[in-house]
Amino acid sequence: MKTALITGGARGIGRAIAENLVRDHRVAITYNNTPPDALLAAHPAIFAIKTDLSTQAAPAQVIDAVIAEFACLDVIVNNAGAIEMTSLDAVDAAAEAQLLAINLTAPMQILAAALPHLMRGAAVVNISSVNAVLPALGASGYSASKAALNTWTRGAAKELGSRGIRVNAIAPGAIERIENPRPPELVAKFVEMTALARSGVPEDIAKAVRFLASDDASFITGEVLTVSGGYRL
Repeated sequence: MKTALITGGARGIGRAIAENLVRDHRVAITYNNTPPDALLAAHPAIFAIKTDLSTQAAPAQVIDAVIAEFACLDVIVNNAGAIEMTSLDAVDAAAEAQLLAINLTAPMQILAAALPHLMRGAAVVNISSVNAVLPALGASGYSASKAALNTWTRGAAKELGSRGIRVNAIAPGAIERIENPRPPELVAKFVEMTALARSGVPEDIAKAVRFLASDDASFITGEVLTVSGGYRL
């Protein structure tokens, strides 16, 4: 049985990924502000780690905790993310630095700390966003951080290919936020711009993660898979 780490696994997309993989993986998640009580009640075998991934020491501490608990690591899903809505004339440098720390630096540090434990066949899946190529109005910093994550995904895949470690990303479109629903009129606008004429749900992303993390995707690396239902085609 493989071991998977999902950052930001307490809710939304991260929770759906954890619930999907726990069927046949040992699963560890990280969380910060949202206790994963409901997830752990349903799946008590999941190992939960409370941490703030924007701090420099946290990524290595997370990997140490996973190895101490399970002794191995096969799949890393960098799902934890932050968004900062800021107009261009009101940029908060500290807030943007924290955003980059979570969206880009933490995945880099997690992989660096995990590399001594990753064997041939291991897989990394980064959760990006369609906003990496379709920048969100009022969140250009967030969009840029996801574009950087895409580039790092390709670079890491190139560097680790000879070791048999695959690195890919998934770019979700408009996904329903179960714990914090969007206003119905905004959901309607997203649906209107989506070819499949429906909103995405977290399980749509979880299924794609399962594929990229599996041996079925053994010849896929350095890719950014858009899972958006045809958003803004």
